[in-house]
Amino acid sequence: MLIRSLTLATLMAFTGPLLAADDINPLKQDLGKSRPLVVVELDSGNAALTDLKKQLEEPATKQAFEERSMVFYTVKFGSIGAEGEKFAKDPKDNKKLTPPETNALIRALKLGAGSGTKVILVGKDGEKKVEKTVPPDTLDLKEFFSAIDQMPMAEKEMAAPAEPEPAAAPAAKPGAKAAKPAKHAAPQQQLDD
Repeated sequence: MLIRSLTLATLMAFTGPLLAADDINPLKQDLGKSRPLVVVELDSGNAALTDLKKQLEEPATKQAFEERSMVFYTVKFGSIGAEGEKFAKDPKDNKKLTPPETNALIRALKLGAGSGTKVILVGKDGEKKVEKTVPPDTLDLKEFFSAIDQMPMAEKEMAAPAEPEPAAAPAAKPGAKAAKPAKHAAPQQQLDD
């Protein structure tokens, strides 16, 4: 009995941190709210991250990025391991990721071995939508914007009309029973992108 208890305690001590790592994945915070664009710089000499940051400084590109509810994550590998940051529309949401958060982000993306810089677009549903490796691929944010615009969820967001005002009920005749108000079913929001 004592051996079983010790075995169970040892197992929980080793698996507990692994299970907790999934809960700190920063992509889970964006689920259903925004579309993360994640840049993982595998080679420190690659200029892809610098080029992407320059593109995001242009007012038109920045506006297009924000209109599509995107957030920007960077992961660099330094002398102390992986270092991550999050940049969002609202400056209070910008933050430096802790090492466990950065590692959880990398695990969630299921990156294979390679070199260069990986640029990954994640949809609001948490799934990878576009993945590029620079080099050999080129990096142009317009390609990512185009991919988002073709997603079913993005099309719904762009075409969503303003909610109509409920029509005023016609005046009731004296002595007539009041009609029950109609129930409005709230449309279900699906995470298709």
